[in-house]
Amino acid sequence: MLFNLRPKERREEIFDREKEFEELEKSVERYPLTLILGIRRVGKSSILRAYLNENPGILIDCRELYAESGHITREDLIKEIQSRRGPLQRLLAKFRIKLNMRFLEVEPEKASLREVFRELDRLGEETGRFIIAFDEAQYLRFYGSRGGRELLALFAHAYDSLPNLRIILTGSEVGLLHDFLGIDNYESPLYGRVGGEIHIGPFDKETSKAFLKAGFEEAGVKIPEEEIEKAVSILDGIPGWLVLFGVKYMETKDFDRAMKATFDIARGLLAGELRELERRSRRYVQILRAIALGYNRWSLIRDYLTLKGTKTPEPRLYELLKNLKKMGWVEEKNGEYKLTDPVVGIVLRN
Repeated sequence: MLFNLRPKERREEIFDREKEFEELEKSVERYPLTLILGIRRVGKSSILRAYLNENPGILIDCRELYAESGHITREDLIKEIQSRRGPLQRLLAKFRIKLNMRFLEVEPEKASLREVFRELDRLGEETGRFIIAFDEAQYLRFYGSRGGRELLALFAHAYDSLPNLRIILTGSEVGLLHDFLGIDNYESPLYGRVGGEIHIGPFDKETSKAFLKAGFEEAGVKIPEEEIEKAVSILDGIPGWLVLFGVKYMETKDFDRAMKATFDIARGLLAGELRELERRSRRYVQILRAIALGYNRWSLIRDYLTLKGTKTPEPRLYELLKNLKKMGWVEEKNGEYKLTDPVVGIVLRN
């Protein structure tokens, strides 16, 4: 069902992403490492889950791992992989494969991640290939005590020496993920190892309207054309918000009530993300609010911060704006900044 708030699990549940699925399949065929990139709530996780539903692999949610303790250890990661015991055993049964996946039985404190990856490569030898996917992989920079460098070395080993294992990483903080991987940084273990990139963008206006129409038709709910137009003009083309509006409209059969409920939930979802952002620097949220209020040039943002009592040195402001772009909150064109998600702007203005 299109209007389902949970991440989609099957390809047929995902609207108008066949091009992205084709690009993903080609990348996995061609490269040991593939990145799926896009802003929050654009559908990266759904595409990945649906793809893994058709191909042998396991999925690790890095943000969830990080949220448990504020860092990620080797034991955390091995436990998470071992928790996929059920799907792995069903996969073995499906392909009528008998392998002793020894790492499933080893205590995480004694297990080696390199050996785990070798076991998964052995499984890929039997099934054609095996995928280990990391959702919101920029959080892997909190792995271990060296900013995830040990994990990058393991990825490099898999890239070079485990031909049946494929690694897929998704990231909503695109610049941070690129910085973490360091494929263009000669000091990174992954330097020079080319990977595929699939960019998942918001729907354009016409696709957004078609998506809402298809969702309401599937649910047997009638909605005036002008209300679909209005919803798209407010929410833009981000599937997560369009789905939420669709669910609330089905409940209320009233545009204003549905939109109010959509923003009530959006505020709750964004509050946690903004708090996490503010922990990195309280100026981040102030900058986002400035842009939301129309202070969309560097000098205007500077003046806004000064007005709010947080005068910021010029080099620091440049760094903060650069980081917000890397994290996917802001984009810049011709010296003007805008929020990548218009709903964030509406929430911050209010």
